[in-house]
Amino acid sequence: MPEAYERYLVPVFFRPFAADLARRAAALRPRTVLELAAGTGALTSALLAEVPTASVVATDLNEAMVTCGQAKEPRAQWRQADAQDLPFEDGAFDLVLCQFGVMFFPDRPTAYAQVRRVLAPGGRFLFSSWGPLASHGFGAAFQAALEHAMPEGVPAFLPRLPHGYSDPAVVEADLAAAGLTLVDTAEQVTLEGVAESAASVATGFFTGTPVSAALADRDDADSLRAAVTREMTDQLGTGPVTAPMTATVYTARRTS
Repeated sequence: MPEAYERYLVPVFFRPFAADLARRAAALRPRTVLELAAGTGALTSALLAEVPTASVVATDLNEAMVTCGQAKEPRAQWRQADAQDLPFEDGAFDLVLCQFGVMFFPDRPTAYAQVRRVLAPGGRFLFSSWGPLASHGFGAAFQAALEHAMPEGVPAFLPRLPHGYSDPAVVEADLAAAGLTLVDTAEQVTLEGVAESAASVATGFFTGTPVSAALADRDDADSLRAAVTREMTDQLGTGPVTAPMTATVYTARRTS
C-alpha cells in the first residue's frame, strides 16, 4: 500500500497542500519539529525545503510508511509512533505538524493532549483535515462511481474517515478538551489537483487506501474496478485531469 499511495495519491492529493502547509510552518521559524502521521514524507520534504535548518522528527503508526518515508527523506529522523501515546519528552518541540492525519486518530482529544504535552511553551500545533467529500472532486467522483458499481452497499472509508472530520466546531471542541486553543480562525483552502488520468486516480484509491481490503475477496473485483474507472473517466475526462480539493487548516497553541 505505501508504494501505491506514493505513486498515485501523493502527487495529486498531498503535495499541493504540503507546499502550502510547509510555507505556513516556515513562517513560524521552527527549530524542533514533530510530524504526526507523516505517511511517505510529502510534508516532511516540503518542510525541509522551506526550513533546512530545522530538526525534524517524522512519525507514523504504520511501520511500512515509516520505512518508505525514511528512504525518501533521510534528512528527517523517522520513528514509528502512536499519536495517542507519543514516545517523546514533555516540551520537546516548538512545532507539531500533521497533514491529513487527525481524521484517523481513534481518540482525538487524547492525541491532542499528547501534542500539548510535547509542545514547548509558546509552541504551535499546525494541522489540516479534508473538507466534506463533496468538496474533493476526485474523491466525490470515485465514491459516486463506486456506488453505481456496488448498489448493494459500498465501503464507507472515504466519507467516514478522510472526509468525516470536517466541522471546525467539532475540531475546536476536541482541541479545547485537550487544553489547546485555536490561534486564528480555521481557514479553508481549495487547491487544484492534477492527475495523469482518471484511471490513475482510480488505481490509487483501489490500491493505496483501505478500499482495497473491501474488494480483496470478491470474485467480481476486476470488473468493479473496470466499471469505476470507466465512470470516473466519463466524469473527469480523458488524458490529464484536474479537480478542486478543499481542506481546512488549523493553528493551535497550549491554553496555559
